[in-house]
Amino acid sequence: MSDHVFIFDTTLRDGEQSPGCSMNLEEKLRLASQLETLGVDVIEAGFPIASNDDFAAVREIARSCRRPIIAGLARALPEDIERAWEALREAQRPRIHTFLATSDIHLEYKLKITRREALEQIDRAVRTARNLAPEVEFSPEDATRTDLEFLCEVVRTAISAGATIINIPDTVGYTIPREFTRIITTLRERVENIDRAIVSVHCHNDLGMAVSNSLAAIEAGARQVECTINGIGERAGNASLEEIVMALRVRHDLLEYQTSINTEEIYRASQMLSNITGIQVQPNKAIVGRNAFAHEAGIHQHGVLANSLTYEIMRPEMVGVKQSTLVLGKHSGRHALQKRYEEMGYQLSRAELDKAYKLFTLLADQKKEIYDEDLIAILQDGLREIPETFKLRSVEAVAGTSKTSWATVTLERDGQWMSRAEQAGGPVAGVCEAIDFLTGMQGRLIDYSVHSVTRGSDAVGEVFAHVEFDGKVFTGRAASTDVIESSARAYLHAVNKAVHARRSAPKVKAASEAAD
Repeated sequence: MSDHVFIFDTTLRDGEQSPGCSMNLEEKLRLASQLETLGVDVIEAGFPIASNDDFAAVREIARSCRRPIIAGLARALPEDIERAWEALREAQRPRIHTFLATSDIHLEYKLKITRREALEQIDRAVRTARNLAPEVEFSPEDATRTDLEFLCEVVRTAISAGATIINIPDTVGYTIPREFTRIITTLRERVENIDRAIVSVHCHNDLGMAVSNSLAAIEAGARQVECTINGIGERAGNASLEEIVMALRVRHDLLEYQTSINTEEIYRASQMLSNITGIQVQPNKAIVGRNAFAHEAGIHQHGVLANSLTYEIMRPEMVGVKQSTLVLGKHSGRHALQKRYEEMGYQLSRAELDKAYKLFTLLADQKKEIYDEDLIAILQDGLREIPETFKLRSVEAVAGTSKTSWATVTLERDGQWMSRAEQAGGPVAGVCEAIDFLTGMQGRLIDYSVHSVTRGSDAVGEVFAHVEFDGKVFTGRAASTDVIESSARAYLHAVNKAVHARRSAPKVKAASEAAD
């Protein structure tokens, strides 16, 4: 038996049935082109009889994507099959995929037919499809809840009628790997003409086992898996293409199978689908989630910096992610902090790193994630003395729903006091404009946040202000029970850093020139 596993992508059909995942024609064509680049063997482009839009999408994808097989879904009804073929007839490699439910619960309550009538309908439908298309795939819907003896008879009938692919769907995500292995094995042992068809599987994730069931089926002899990008699909979704493919690649020592997927295109496909549908994958989603190659814990960061294999079983580049990410947060260690400073161009001594790390941990307890501006502020505040050129002596503000906002600020510089009142859209804006006037520094407040340090109505409010001067960003921080006062002090903190940077710049240049 061949070790090649065909990847049947149904993102454009089953995936699009997810609530909120509908796509227009242009979007479907764009994603189909990416699926072709990704290297999928089969693109299930849609359900042609469902709507005119679906028909148009299948037809245009059949015309434009020439390498992969293009499949169209059809119920086991003549009108469905003919409509599918009409959409597919210009495909380089067309396939009609027809289906009929076979579980007793579906036969009795949905279709209201007997088992014998189901077999007759399957025979007619597959023969009709095979008279039109060179490849016909048949799926017994709800196969994993179908009586196994009857399922064998269904598969035998479909193959005798001309089906070249038999797909066994776990339509409601009901089975588990051990049971699914038994189903596939039984079909391969008891259906005497099974060697005339490729066995396929289509697993849903209602119990979170779609990928596990798909891998179990492959080991039992299935050679096609139906899956979707990001695992989207009905209810809890389908088996995730990226998880199946990377499991086969990473664990090739135990799963000795091949696919035609260009894995470096996986992340691009994932991002394209998210951008088209507006549905982002969860951060901890395997392979393509934002945190899949991110490390915050200090022990993990140290290991990854020493050798990525310590905590990464695959390189991010294998799936199209540029590199691993060391997230700086309260769990990070000295090695990650030192690495980030080096990337920013700062070489810290051991003593400087120790001092910076203490300040870093204090800040990380207050913020979920530390940004580069925060790290620069740590250097400026903790490792270097920043002269307090301007000192805040007083601040007053008037604001209200029926009042114009005013702010009056008094600063001291070299023993001289100076005041300025400004009218603005709000008291904080007035404070910033007054400080700009008094200091002669024109700043642009690009980020402003207030955090409550203590509880109660008299809680201490800590303000972080990121202010841009001359294209450079400086961080200011201050705390007070009065949020207007802490805002003024934080903004002035950033101003004093910018003033110091201006004064220091000529000295650095002169020293550089002297060295030359």
